Amino acid sequence: MLFLLLLPRNVCVAILRAYRATISPLYGDVCRYYPSCSRYTLEAIQLHGVVRGVWLGARRILRCNPWAAGGIDDVPDSHHHRYVVTPFGFVTPRPAHESTATARPLLSPTLHSHAGIADTVGAHTLRAHVHGKG
Repeated sequence: MLFLLLLPRNVCVAILRAYRATISPLYGDVCRYYPSCSRYTLEAIQLHGVVRGVWLGARRILRCNPWAAGGIDDVPDSHHHRYVVTPFGFVTPRPAHESTATARPLLSPTLHSHAGIADTVGAHTLRAHVHGKG
C-alpha cells in the first residue's frame, strides 16, 4: 500500500534523473546555486513529496537568474524521516527494524553524484570551505 503512495514521488524522481542524465549535461554548469536547480528539486521531492517538492523547486528556479548572488542553498529539512533513498534515488519506506533516531538521513545518498562529492562529510567540508570556515 505504501508503494502506491510513494509512486508519484518516484515517478518524479525517474523523470528528474532522466533529465539530469540527458538534457542537463548539454547546458553545462550554469546554475548560480549549489546544489544545481535540478538537484535541489530532486532532493526536495525526495524529502517533502511531489506537491511541496515541486513548489520548492519552482521557487528555486525563479530565484536562479543572472542577477542572483547565488551560493549554497540547501533544501529545508523535514522533521520526520520515515523514508530512505535507494542508490538510484527512489524513495522507499524505512525498514521496521531501523529506528529513525539511528538511521541515516534521507538525503545522504543524493549528495554523492553532485560535483564528485564522495559522502555527506565531504559535502559539509565543501560548504564550510565555501563559507570561509574551512
